[in-house]
Amino acid sequence: MSDTTVKTRSPAPDFIDTVAPTASGESVAVRLYGSKGKSGEPSPLVLHFHGGAFVEGDLDSGCTVAGLLASAGARVVSVAYPLSPEHPFPRPLEIGYEMLQWSYKHRTRLAGKGAPMYVAGEEAGANLAAGVCLMARDQRHPPLAGQILLSPMLNPCAGTASLRAANGDATECKWAEGWSKFLGCTYDGIHPYAVPAMAQRLAGLPATLIMVGDEDPMHDEALAYASRLQAAGHLVQQHVFKVAQQWPDALLEPRAPEPCPCAGAVLEQLALFFETSRCRAQA
Repeated sequence: MSDTTVKTRSPAPDFIDTVAPTASGESVAVRLYGSKGKSGEPSPLVLHFHGGAFVEGDLDSGCTVAGLLASAGARVVSVAYPLSPEHPFPRPLEIGYEMLQWSYKHRTRLAGKGAPMYVAGEEAGANLAAGVCLMARDQRHPPLAGQILLSPMLNPCAGTASLRAANGDATECKWAEGWSKFLGCTYDGIHPYAVPAMAQRLAGLPATLIMVGDEDPMHDEALAYASRLQAAGHLVQQHVFKVAQQWPDALLEPRAPEPCPCAGAVLEQLALFFETSRCRAQA
């Protein structure tokens, strides 16, 4: 980690901004939340990706979800991945996987010896988390205890009932536009790392937590992915928040003055998932 770190206070838990190197020598900005477990037991170590439909968002807009993960007891590495259209697929995934390797390499210092490793994200960031999870499986490194997907963008077809309902009569769809900028060419639309919903092989993946709102634009594609993971024999914990006020927009607010309306329920789901997935990984 860089020797020049800056500790900042915000409505979210305290964090530290620093940089992490890639194999090519490029530096990637990351934000660290949480701390090691005080009892000597390692904390869950989570690599987190913010949302923003692939074209916007930054470490600040990711602070709500990263802060919730930290409040649930995790040590969080939030990544400032490159945005589209300047950096379409596969560049964000490549950076994400390098940051996963970096986090795992430094897991003892970050979260304690033997810390279980997770990936997490909201909206477009959840797509990257799911894609990086597939990459880690195929590369057989590093071992993951779980993936946490909040309102994940998993399918560029933009034809689900939940997405049509959320878009209403609007002639433009920010998610469809985001997909068009993220996918560099037609063939990327069938690549499982870019579009996890298209993955034909789901064997070998870790436990999964999927959270969506009942009127969430990503409701249908998220639950469809959960069903496929369950059919593949994986542990899947899914939760649909009823009458979820401002979901998922509340997850993308930078330094919101008020906590996410579903914060308490999200923390309950995270705590349960960390407990069950950690036990499963250790079995």
